[in-house]
Amino acid sequence: MNVVTEIRYSIVVPLYNEEHNIRPLYARIAETMNRIGEPYEIVFVDDGSRDQTFNILSEICRQDGRVVVIRLRKNFGQTAGLKAGFDYARGEVIISMDGDLQHDPEEIPAFISKLNEGYDIVSGWRLNRKDALLTRRIPSRTANWLLAKLSGVDLHDFGTTFKAYRREVIKDIQLYGELHRFIPALASWSGASIAEIPINNVVRRKGKSSYGLSRTLTVSLDLISVKFLLDYSTKPLQFFGTLGLLSTAGGAVIGFALALQKFFWGAEIMISHGPLLLTAILLIVCGVQLISVGLLGEMLSRTYYESQQKKIYSVREIVSRTAAGAVSDRAFFADSRKSARSGL
Repeated sequence: MNVVTEIRYSIVVPLYNEEHNIRPLYARIAETMNRIGEPYEIVFVDDGSRDQTFNILSEICRQDGRVVVIRLRKNFGQTAGLKAGFDYARGEVIISMDGDLQHDPEEIPAFISKLNEGYDIVSGWRLNRKDALLTRRIPSRTANWLLAKLSGVDLHDFGTTFKAYRREVIKDIQLYGELHRFIPALASWSGASIAEIPINNVVRRKGKSSYGLSRTLTVSLDLISVKFLLDYSTKPLQFFGTLGLLSTAGGAVIGFALALQKFFWGAEIMISHGPLLLTAILLIVCGVQLISVGLLGEMLSRTYYESQQKKIYSVREIVSRTAAGAVSDRAFFADSRKSARSGL
């Protein structure tokens, strides 16, 4: 019978066209984890790269049995790449970081130390950011401030990928869209304890960043989504129903006032108060529609929480050198293909 070593730490790194950064990143992660001296694995997720990223990762995997490479069929985005890595990771503690060398692997022990104080999630805080002021820092500070207020989670930096999680916390969180940056807020809904530590923000030396000012709009929309998920995902009728009742009540009050003028004072409503009458009708119709949307949302939320969750990615192949890992790879790959056939 084969004895499988229990993995203590899983380092999850999503990559997209990072051929110049992979080898130095791997070397620095391995050096840091070897100093820690506990069983670990490095899970690289190739998110549909078009350069030599996968070939280099495969070569590293052949040389080091602690390295696992997950290759996605196309570029699904960072959230899907992280989710693929989280789903495969076997460690009790899962640490995520970017693959562009802007996160320093030597800071991993600081995350572990803070996590050992009893926290469920430890998030990095880019205290002294090196990014462009107008296109990155100002939008980021605004978004972080808004999210902290909306979610009630007192963090300065929600956007960084450099975080440490207890396995049982991150496995229960469903990710899609761009929700990876909001994991602490989503985890707080289930009562997870969250801490923050300052990290270095190294200037990107090689490769091109895929982030820019255009992502600010996406983040803003995601803020609305996260707020709704945190407060109303299990009770959408309370959100839409409240707005519907207010709208209907407002229309009814205006309509009642106009009816009094019509029947008691003989006023010509269409002539003197035509726009106000149309406003009353519009408010009532919108109110009924909002309540209907709330009822539909209630049914959809019940279906969502009672049905099986589907993965948000499709795996092309997984490379792992260990025999025990090969068994897990086949099962993981088969499950992913099943999800793809079911209409992913």
